Amino acid sequence: MSVLKTDAFVADVERQFEWYMINASREVADRYLDAVGATCRMLGEHPLLGPRSGFIHPRLRDWRFFLVLRPFQKHILFYEVVARDVVMRRAVRGERDLSRGLLEPPA
Repeated sequence: MSVLKTDAFVADVERQFEWYMINASREVADRYLDAVGATCRMLGEHPLLGPRSGFIHPRLRDWRFFLVLRPFQKHILFYEVVARDVVMRRAVRGERDLSRGLLEPPA
């Protein structure tokens, strides 16, 4: 399956990358991008790997989620399977109010 990345997903990942650049190092930021990329590729090969989100809101109902590969497993990737595509929707840290935050545009 093809992996498509929405603007919101890209913005989420870029924001986290910048945070790691400022608060950690270039090496950590690059490893974060590598882990997100590897997780996306894995979901493209195994799209039903992540469980359904369980959200009630109609826009989120069919979304699935999967943790970013180690050591960034506090980050959750939300996606949905649409026809023959895996559409990456959002990338967030798990501590957030997820259902509310997922409906808002990236900060």
